[in-house]
Amino acid sequence: MNQKFEIEDTEFKGLKIVHPFVSYDERGFFMKTYEREFFASHGIFLKNDEDMTTCSRKNVIRGMHFQTQAPQDKYITVSVGTIYDVVVDLRKDSQTFGQWKGIELSEENKLGFYIPAGFAHGFLAVSELVKFHYRCGGKYIPGADSGIRWDDPDIGIDWKYLSDDPVISERDKSLMTFQEFCQKHQGLEGA
Repeated sequence: MNQKFEIEDTEFKGLKIVHPFVSYDERGFFMKTYEREFFASHGIFLKNDEDMTTCSRKNVIRGMHFQTQAPQDKYITVSVGTIYDVVVDLRKDSQTFGQWKGIELSEENKLGFYIPAGFAHGFLAVSELVKFHYRCGGKYIPGADSGIRWDDPDIGIDWKYLSDDPVISERDKSLMTFQEFCQKHQGLEGA
């Protein structure tokens, strides 16, 4: 059974769901998650300045992160487990400014998620163990590293897999609200 490479548009301009090329046989599978020319033909020009892996246990929330200067685009995949990946559009001139979208990414569905510059990003670890990979286009700038609260009522993210006691870093607990972000930054530059 083979699955061809496809890129699906979402209701948010530039935000894409990636269906990788997967080929299965008696040995297992081979998967191609990224091909520069194919992505470019769908309007994705990921510079890929950094590759990172995160390992998290069930009920961990990381996010909602972004850079206030030189926002990065990201390409997300999961190799082990399941996450509920969430973005909030913070692009100041976007028709979907302040709106969020969530998608389940897992080792089973093998989907990727391309997030253009100008979105806040976070995720919830749904399975007991998660290994999550992301490529970032654009250099990380420590002084511009920021975020908004994962539970901000003005955004109203439905973390549909969340149990009663999420595991959240002290840093993420102290992130600004969406209103504070709007007062301070009025939005981010985006793709």
